[in-house]
Amino acid sequence: MTRTVATADVYRATTLHEAARMLLELGTGGEALGGGTWVMRAPARGESLRESYVSLGRIPELRELTIGDDVVLGAGLTHARLAGITGSPALTCIREAARQSAFPQVRAVATLGGNIRALGFAEADLVPALLAAGTEVELYTTGGTSRMSLERYLPVRDQRPPGEVISRVHVPAPRNRVSAFERLTVRSSGEYPILNVALSADVDNGVVRAARLAVGSMEPVARLCHAAEAALIGHHVGDAAAIETAATEAAMECVARDGLDAPAWYRREVLPSLIRRVALRLSHDSI
Repeated sequence: MTRTVATADVYRATTLHEAARMLLELGTGGEALGGGTWVMRAPARGESLRESYVSLGRIPELRELTIGDDVVLGAGLTHARLAGITGSPALTCIREAARQSAFPQVRAVATLGGNIRALGFAEADLVPALLAAGTEVELYTTGGTSRMSLERYLPVRDQRPPGEVISRVHVPAPRNRVSAFERLTVRSSGEYPILNVALSADVDNGVVRAARLAVGSMEPVARLCHAAEAALIGHHVGDAAAIETAATEAAMECVARDGLDAPAWYRREVLPSLIRRVALRLSHDSI
């Protein structure tokens, strides 16, 4: 079957202000373009391309990387670049999600901001890792900048005003924080995951004082599982009973989706085992 795809205009911005201004002028007919790995596959998903795109690839601020107590990651950083970040164990879940995502050719161009912004991409690996890490999204417009937690941003990202650009994300990295990431695929590591799970915990003297557990590819949008998090708090980081309770709670909290890759019942069935894996990995890394 032959598919005809209309040609779209691509404008190249060199500053954040220029990108925001262009997108504002284009209105709903325009969209930001990072690596293009999701946007350009719209016709394959039966979706129409936008009339115009604003390329963000020439904006240097979007490739910034600052490591400290507050880690700042430019939205234009590629998965390949994120897979190589070093430093705090709080970043392990992000690094592993980037490293395991897709294929090397995709990781070389797919961007952090694009993964966050990709509507309909339930399988995105970075999103649950960023959720577990307690990420805040920095949003740029011609009127200035604002910050919003990723947990609040995801449900409304399709309602954001024209002219808004994800410029960077902020990740808290306290010294007692550890994190881990796991994903499950059917055949090969490079394909989209049936499920992905990220866990972040603040640990003092071997005891979990705070926890964030995020599940992706289970529902249309990745989410935090607060009841599962509560089950881990106050227990030793490797407590088997607490981990089992958390796994059960997460499966009860989530509403599994059906998909071509796996039916809902299968996602529900395998989620507890993936949570056990990520919790055990975190326990091992915290030693």
